[in-house]
Amino acid sequence: MVTITYFYDSTSMDVDNIPKPILDALKGLVYFDDGQITDLLCRKRVLRLSFQTQNLSPVLHRALGLSRQFVHIVVEDAPDQEVVS
Repeated sequence: MVTITYFYDSTSMDVDNIPKPILDALKGLVYFDDGQITDLLCRKRVLRLSFQTQNLSPVLHRALGLSRQFVHIVVEDAPDQEVVS
């Protein structure tokens, strides 16, 4: 499962254009092939607006404090055959 969050300052790209180059770049580094990915969550958040955070890693906390755009990527095991609505 890959979760991608694009934190941007003013101009952003369409959310559907964000994952493809990132997933391709991780191929061979994090997984053998991006066909192994079963779940993908991609979102974007404006840095100048307030948003709620919980359980931030030290790295993400530092990055948010810089107030510059960045991409946060988490790769983890997906829940087995979970379907949610």
